[in-house]
Order: sequence, then C-alpha cells, then structure tokens
Amino acid sequence: MSDRDFLADRFEQERPQLRRIAYRMLGTVDEADDAVQEAWIKLSRRDDSKVENLGAWLTTVVSRVCLDMLRTRRARREEFVGSWMPEPIVAIGEGPSPEDEALIADGVGLALYVVLETLSPAERVAFVLHDMFAMPFDLIARIAGRSPEAVRQLASRARRRVRSAQTEPDVELVEQRRVVDAFLEAARAGDFDALLELLDPEVVLRVDAGPDSPLAREPIVGAEAVLAEAQRWNAFAPYARPATVNGVAGFALRRPGRLRWHRPASSRLPAPGARGTSRSGRRAP
Repeated sequence: MSDRDFLADRFEQERPQLRRIAYRMLGTVDEADDAVQEAWIKLSRRDDSKVENLGAWLTTVVSRVCLDMLRTRRARREEFVGSWMPEPIVAIGEGPSPEDEALIADGVGLALYVVLETLSPAERVAFVLHDMFAMPFDLIARIAGRSPEAVRQLASRARRRVRSAQTEPDVELVEQRRVVDAFLEAARAGDFDALLELLDPEVVLRVDAGPDSPLAREPIVGAEAVLAEAQRWNAFAPYARPATVNGVAGFALRRPGRLRWHRPASSRLPAPGARGTSRSGRRAP
C-alpha cells in the first residue's frame, strides 16, 4: 500500500465522525460534505508524519472550515425569503442509509437545528463541540480564536437559549404520521375538520421554499392559518409520497426534475423550539 493509499484509508476511518460534526454545525448535507472534503485537501497537502493525533487534527480543520462557512452564510441569509430551515435527511419508502443514520442519530432533530440557527457562528461552534461532542474548552478556544473562558461563556449562552426553546417533546411517529395524512387529505379533498382536530390552536408552520418561490412564507401562526395554507397545496398534493425527514414523519413531492420535501405542522404536542415545522423547495440529498 502506498503512502497516499494509507493516508486515504486513515481519513476514511475518520470521515463518519467528521460528517457528524460538520452536519451538526451546518445543518446541510452538501455543506457538511464540502467541509469534510476541504479537510481531506488540506491533509493531502500536509506532511502527515508531523500530525500526532490525526482525528484531533481533522476535527480542528473541519471545525474551522465550518466556522468560516457559518460566518459567510449568516451574511447571505439576510436576503433569504421566508423561513430558513436546515436541510433534512429524507428517506422515501425504505429507511435512511447507514451513513445518513449516523447524521440523524442521538435524537438531534430539525427542531434543534432551527434553534441552532438563532445562535451566532461562535456560539454554535462552542455548543456543538462541547455539548454534543464533549470537546474541552481549551481545544475549542484554539478553533474559535478565543480564550477558554470566552468559549465557556459562548457555550453557556447557547445552552440557555437551547433549553429555553425546548418546551415539550415531539409526539410519537405514529401520531406524526396522522398529522401528515390529515394535512394531505385536507389539501387533496378539503377535509379540514380532521386536520383541525389534530392541530394546537397556537401551531406554527414554517416553510422554506428557497428564493423566488411562490411557496415562500414567513412563519404561519394559528390553526386557521395553517388550514388556509393546506388549501394552497391542492395542486401539489397528488405528487406527495410518505417520507421520513430526519427521523420524523413528512412527505416528499416528486415533480419532473425536482424533489421537494415537507414536514407539516405538528399535532398538539409540539417539537422543541416550535409548535410545528415545515419546509419545501430544497433538493433532498
């Protein structure tokens, strides 16, 4: 085995963990893979004999790349129309692949990613690395370019914000599926009474349809408003297929040349951080 092959083999052993870290930080599969690929490029250009702990070195590189991407994306997000939502892992029919299962493990659902989006880039990096991956503050400080005490404060602020948003657990998958089916039935046949029975009066529906889409909306608040939104989906509902979205019930819309996903509003027990979340318009990974 050549030195290059040996280095690639060592990198592949670390790749699953690096993808988990990058996906937690960025919330999108494509960007997470880009960050991991950037780490490989940097490693391939470096004398690896000088790297004592390859896993720690790669984690540091991926984290710094993610921090830069978060800072750039934060500025770009100001021009986004509607509610930005994380890119989900969508599985239609069969369950997600083992690689995708690793990304959605540990109960990290879309609701938490929505909360993470409210954090500053530095807060998010500190929280993800410390609270999710148990990295010590002195190492995070080197990544963020802050003192260990400053990083500790960043993580503490992020933790308080996350905890304040986690009010009630999401309902069981079977109940989630009932809400999805009721939303689709309302869209297809106008059976709004069945959907209304499942919705919390203060339900919030979030739609991320991408820029310049007729589906783009600011958060929709209240059961009646969500019912009105279901009416707008009449033309799309025939294309819907049941799917799981980061481990929760949803549906995917297949139209020529495009796959959209949607997670309708939650039932009476909301997900942490919002009474319901939904999104459409971004390509599924």
